[in-house]
Amino acid sequence: MTSRLLQRSLGSPDYDGIRQALRHDTSAPVLSVRGLEVRLAVLPLFTHDGRQAARVTCTGLGGAGLRVALAGFDEADGPDATLLVPEVREPRLFTLEVRDADGLVGSAEITVTPQRKWNVFVVHHSHLDIGYTDPQGTVLRHHLDYLDAAVRLADETAGWPDDARFRWTVESSMPAVKWLAARPAEQVARFTELAREGRIEVTALPFQLHTEACSTEELYRQLRWEFGFPIKSAMHTDVPGAVVGLVDALNAAGVRYLAAAHNWAGRSVPYLHGGDKLTRPFWWQAPSGRRVLVWFTDTPHGMAYMEGNTVGLTDSYELADDLLPRYLSALASRGYPYGPGTFGWQGPDAPREPYELDVLHLRVQGAHADNAGPSIVPASIVRRWNEEWAFPRLRSAVNSDFFEHVEERYGERLAVHEGDWTDWWADGLGSGARPLGYVRRAQSALRAAETLHTLAGDDATELVSAAYDKVALFNEHTWGAANPWEDAEEAGDSGGLQWTRKSAGAYDAQDDAADLLHAAVRRFSAALSGEDGVAFAVFNPGTQTRTDVVKAFLPRDIVAIDQPVRLVDARSGAVLAHHEEVVHPDDWPTRPIGRHLTAVVPDISGYGYARLDVEPVDALPPEPVELGQEPVIENEFYRVVYDIREGYIRSIFDKVAGRELVNLDAAAGFGQYVYDRYATAPHFNHMSGHVGAQDRTLLGDRAIAKNAAVVKAERTAVGERLVVELNGKGVDWLRVTIELYRGVPRLDLTYRLAKQGTPAKEAVFLAFPFAAGAPAAWELTGGVGGPDVPRVPGSAEYMLPIRHWIAYEDPELTVAWGTLEAPLVQLGTIHMPYAPFPPTLDAEPGTVYSWALNNIWDTNFPAQQQGETTFRYAVASAAGVPARRLGAQVAAGLTDPFLGVLLSGTAPAARQFVTVDHPDVHVTSLGRWEGGPVVRLQSLAGAPVEVAVHVPGLVSAQVSSGLRNDLAPAEVAGESVTVRLPACGVAAIWGTCEDR
Repeated sequence: MTSRLLQRSLGSPDYDGIRQALRHDTSAPVLSVRGLEVRLAVLPLFTHDGRQAARVTCTGLGGAGLRVALAGFDEADGPDATLLVPEVREPRLFTLEVRDADGLVGSAEITVTPQRKWNVFVVHHSHLDIGYTDPQGTVLRHHLDYLDAAVRLADETAGWPDDARFRWTVESSMPAVKWLAARPAEQVARFTELAREGRIEVTALPFQLHTEACSTEELYRQLRWEFGFPIKSAMHTDVPGAVVGLVDALNAAGVRYLAAAHNWAGRSVPYLHGGDKLTRPFWWQAPSGRRVLVWFTDTPHGMAYMEGNTVGLTDSYELADDLLPRYLSALASRGYPYGPGTFGWQGPDAPREPYELDVLHLRVQGAHADNAGPSIVPASIVRRWNEEWAFPRLRSAVNSDFFEHVEERYGERLAVHEGDWTDWWADGLGSGARPLGYVRRAQSALRAAETLHTLAGDDATELVSAAYDKVALFNEHTWGAANPWEDAEEAGDSGGLQWTRKSAGAYDAQDDAADLLHAAVRRFSAALSGEDGVAFAVFNPGTQTRTDVVKAFLPRDIVAIDQPVRLVDARSGAVLAHHEEVVHPDDWPTRPIGRHLTAVVPDISGYGYARLDVEPVDALPPEPVELGQEPVIENEFYRVVYDIREGYIRSIFDKVAGRELVNLDAAAGFGQYVYDRYATAPHFNHMSGHVGAQDRTLLGDRAIAKNAAVVKAERTAVGERLVVELNGKGVDWLRVTIELYRGVPRLDLTYRLAKQGTPAKEAVFLAFPFAAGAPAAWELTGGVGGPDVPRVPGSAEYMLPIRHWIAYEDPELTVAWGTLEAPLVQLGTIHMPYAPFPPTLDAEPGTVYSWALNNIWDTNFPAQQQGETTFRYAVASAAGVPARRLGAQVAAGLTDPFLGVLLSGTAPAARQFVTVDHPDVHVTSLGRWEGGPVVRLQSLAGAPVEVAVHVPGLVSAQVSSGLRNDLAPAEVAGESVTVRLPACGVAAIWGTCEDR
């Protein structure tokens, strides 16, 4: 079989086919005679002497000896010719004649129309995939080599005309940081000089992120670079979407420009969800009112950042001269320059209004590949082009050149779009559920760790930032090789190597976070401890005062295992009921020996602690009471009934509200395990780009877990717990733990499953059908979404990547659902995971399907996953509490658990280290700088708010929008400072405190 036969058989996209389609689509037949076919393209090409161009293509008659002419104006030999006429201001008729050796073959009246005079900014960069084309280390070393080459090429073309000089945009700042640290001083100085001259531009993002996987703090910390030159713009490449919080984060870093090249690659259909209305360029505005100027690429069918390569700017002047004017003509006439099927995706056509400006941002890479190095060819083409043509005017540009041009000329007339730009590729996060869960736990642990280090007087900024960097590297968009199911040592088949390193980074990040928290607890203990007694300082790392459970370890060398103890709340003298689980040396010789204590502690202030004294007593705490086989648990707030045969929670009854929280008529039971398999084959690169699903045909199998066995049903001194185990497809076992604590108005759910590895396409969902209408709000990175909250047109709609909560609200009751490890949800139904993502169930507005894991991707993400994996959820309800507020409260039980800090002596009975007086403003963490504490704030309010922040001992303060580069003095009165936060805004207070 020849390669031609394979290509024609498989329909693989290729540049020749794409380019030929562009030639055909931008020309029209004008003459057909004696076997000769003539097509004409009127193009936006202008000479320096004021003429414009029309291109004629002749086929048939062999093409030899043909001569074409626009009668009275211009003529040329050959079947392909560019003919020039004086520039027209309105449509004008000309006569086209075609002759051969025997004379006139035929003629036709043609119309030459006015054309735009384009300015094209050719932005040369390399798309950074940290992996994909090679193992990660190989890729990064290559990108450092590219910067060596960029400096050399900049110097080599220094004497060229300004528009043609080689310019290089560093798409992601991480290689620049590494390069500057690894090169001699004279090279660093030259790089810095070129950056200041605008010949090299380093952009803001360290690498290309799945931003929805980032926490808000993580996102800001990735913009903390310090260069000796300004950072003006950012690039967001490949990933088709970004969180709304990115707008505020970029603004805080002083960045107002964003070039997005979204690669739809068959997994995305933005043009079916309003994307055809998304004008270019546009202002992207956050709820805060801050905004960035955005450019994004034009095709819905893939290629994205390869558009400059597609039109020949990497190949030759001749090819660019042929294709670039056609590309511009297509943009001006129909919006999308390529038709359906061009890139292998066979979806519906995508109508769009023509592009209205005469300026274009056109990315180009040195070769037709990700991770391609710099080339002098694009700059050489620009040089020759501008010698040949007056317009389009090409400029070898850095990224911000285009935006400064557009903002100056068109900034006031551009459309403004608001809200989240929901990522179509976020479903890939479910392909690495276990390491993703570790990373999400690390995000929470790092905030608590930095806070306790700060309160102990220690500056852990650098260590915490380094751990956040590891977290972010896992959230980088390249999760595996081009062919992740292979296990070669290099190139795109190095899937095993790449995933080993990628997942190891997640586990390292979690370990670093745990180490930092472990050390912080002990430093905080040392800072608090007095001389006598044994106690725990139970610290609340959340912002709001709450009653919750604490789990703490009491070592046997502090109190002997056989010595009964009680816990006394030092604030009130009340004895708190507690439960003990002993770690005995016979059972766990490899673990610290002692006992784990569990207690519910009431009303601990946010960012404060309460002291629990450990006192010896004569009587042991009560043993757990077995509840028998009746699967019912309750506390003063909820009664929960589990259906053993069907394998789900049959009822969650809110005793206070007198209301059932579960939709009893839903298709799935509450907490039910749903396992889908798809009738698509594994191990085909970019398979989803060739697959469409209009109905459930490709849903090969759907199964649920049933027939649970009760493993444990018990009442302890602190609450009730039910543990059941089920069998289900796709897992060796599935264990569900349901817990209610006395005094805590929240239901906690833990799912542990032993996932079987398989390359077959599959997905696991956990269903949560609430007796409620549509959700009122959900948490995003840097914002809050909801049915009435704007989203950027073209955002993904069939799924949501959230942070930690979704809330429902009606006049009588608000209900909130929280998730710790699993961010992906589908609302109301389960969709097919192939475009255009049709539903597989009738819609139920109150049902949340947690999309716990999947392996539906066929490139870039892991091809399968296995092993024990944990997913934790929580449910709460309350009357009269706004949705955003209750959502944050239910999530705090998962993300900000109370910390039991063992003290070796007495300390004050309670203390609060920072307070805020607005319930929708949260302190995300406390940090340190040379002047004192840093208090980081985030608002969940949908409108601007003023909040008074009280820090004991505060004598002076400055306020920023999150980073330290825009500090402004703030008035301190009575150890408090008032801060105005925009809607869903972020701020930081940089304080100076008296020693106490």
